[in-house]
Amino acid sequence: QVQLVQSGGGLVQAGGSLRLSCAASGRVHYIMNMGWYRQAPGKERELVALIFRDDSSRYVDSVKDRFIITRDAAVNTVYLQMNTVEPEDTAVYYCYARTCGGPINTYWGQGTQVTVSS
Repeated sequence: QVQLVQSGGGLVQAGGSLRLSCAASGRVHYIMNMGWYRQAPGKERELVALIFRDDSSRYVDSVKDRFIITRDAAVNTVYLQMNTVEPEDTAVYYCYARTCGGPINTYWGQGTQVTVSS
C-alpha cells in the first residue's frame, strides 16, 4: 500500500503561479512513477505530468513550458510547479503513484481544487 497526501492548490489569478505537493508513504520503494491528473467540470480526467524514478518527465501539450514536475526522493515527495496559469487550468488535481513488484497498482491522493480567475 502507498498513501498519498496532497497539499497546495487554491485560487490564483491568471498569469500567476502555484505549487502542488504530494507526499508518499508506505511501500514507496515499489513506486515506478508519480504524477498528476486533473479533472475539470464536465470533462474527463486527463494526465497532466508524470515523473519516473530516473527523474525523466512527460507533460501534456497544454502545460508544456508552463508546468514543471520535480521529485525529492529524500522525502518521497513530488511537486508540480504551475506557472503562467490560465483559466483553462481550473480543475481538481489528483496526485497518483504507480507501483510494481507484483500487480501494477495505482494509488491516488485526495485531490485538490485549483481555480484560476481571469
